[in-house]
Amino acid sequence: MKFILFNGSPAGKNSSTNVIGQAFLAGAQRAGADIENIFLAEKRIAYCQGCFTCWFQTPGKCVLHDDMDALLTKYIAADVVCFGTPVFTWNMTANLKTFVDRLAPLKSPLIVQQSDRFDLANMQKKSQKFVVIANCGFPGEHNFETLKAVMSSCNPVLEIYRNCGKLLKSADPAIRAVVQDYLAVVEQAGYEMAVFGEPSDVTRENLEMELMPVQEYIRYLGR
Repeated sequence: MKFILFNGSPAGKNSSTNVIGQAFLAGAQRAGADIENIFLAEKRIAYCQGCFTCWFQTPGKCVLHDDMDALLTKYIAADVVCFGTPVFTWNMTANLKTFVDRLAPLKSPLIVQQSDRFDLANMQKKSQKFVVIANCGFPGEHNFETLKAVMSSCNPVLEIYRNCGKLLKSADPAIRAVVQDYLAVVEQAGYEMAVFGEPSDVTRENLEMELMPVQEYIRYLGR
């Protein structure tokens, strides 16, 4: 089984998003999965031109040739695709949005309907599962509402939304202890995804654990 994480944070390997992503992938690897952690900030990906050549003239092939050629191959080969991003102005980063836009060659111009929703048919049949990993520097849950709405289109099996994200890289020993407890849950989620295809209800609930009370976190940010 192949797990791949596309991390859209501009901070790449040094990002708080990567703190969560590494833990999740470590759990999958512990279960025997093949893992790959890709930092989109390190890749050369041009903007989608919206020309639809990949649908009508060269089906499945983009007119642009950059790092996306290899990334598409990796994306297609993965059993579990993870989208990682911090929240930037309510939504995913530009890095991840550019990557997602360039997935257009995997679609076809055939419109399909599921219940009351319309989408484009996939060029090839697929059975991939999707995971969303996101963090936000603000407290509270409402900061993820826009991102949740956007990501619902890929029908994710698991969504990990971490508020109070500034704590993830804290050097304070007391905070680090809490963060490590949280990351142990994230790792367990990755393990269960690889073994069972989805995390247990208990693990999902534990992923919502509080890292720090809101008012205390606000004071922490003001230091």
